[in-house]
Amino acid sequence: MPKVTQSYRNARRRQIMDAAIICFSREGFHRATMQDVVKQSKLSPGAIYNYFKSKEEIIEAIAAERHDRERVVLTLARNEGAVAPVLRQIRDTFFGELRNPKERLRRRVSIQLWAEAQRNPRILRLVRAGVDAPRKLLAAILSDAQRRGEISRKINPDATARFLIAAFHGLVLQFEWDNRVEMKPQVELLEAFLASISSSS
Repeated sequence: MPKVTQSYRNARRRQIMDAAIICFSREGFHRATMQDVVKQSKLSPGAIYNYFKSKEEIIEAIAAERHDRERVVLTLARNEGAVAPVLRQIRDTFFGELRNPKERLRRRVSIQLWAEAQRNPRILRLVRAGVDAPRKLLAAILSDAQRRGEISRKINPDATARFLIAAFHGLVLQFEWDNRVEMKPQVELLEAFLASISSSS
């Protein structure tokens, strides 16, 4: 029997997760079934269950992947130095992703999880992790900038980080509800806000 390589396993896992994202975004987390994922992925039920035992396990993997990607972006940005280009890099990365149709599907699933977190403690832990980790990294970036005298000492780094994340999440909702929302004015507004706190006062 031929040995299954790690690259093969990774490809199958990716295939299942991509299929699940489509199903969850189309039908909703509650209504979508594992059979829907089987059909969408074009794999056998046994193949699916070799990787994931439930919808919850799939959604946890999807969330973990996104959290890892966001952590890498913020960690690399923190090592860049001056805060103004760092914050613009973070802004462009996160806002730029919203133009990607696949990322829009992932964010649609995220919106469903935000609602599900109100009743499901397991999902709540996922959602909170998705806020807490980037919030701490972003707050650290702002604190570093304060120590270098690049932004105002009057701002609270943690509160500012939470505010910026909340603004991004709010725009995710706005884009989902209304496809007429334009990206450029939102980016310009964020630029004005970042300029307003870039002071050594």
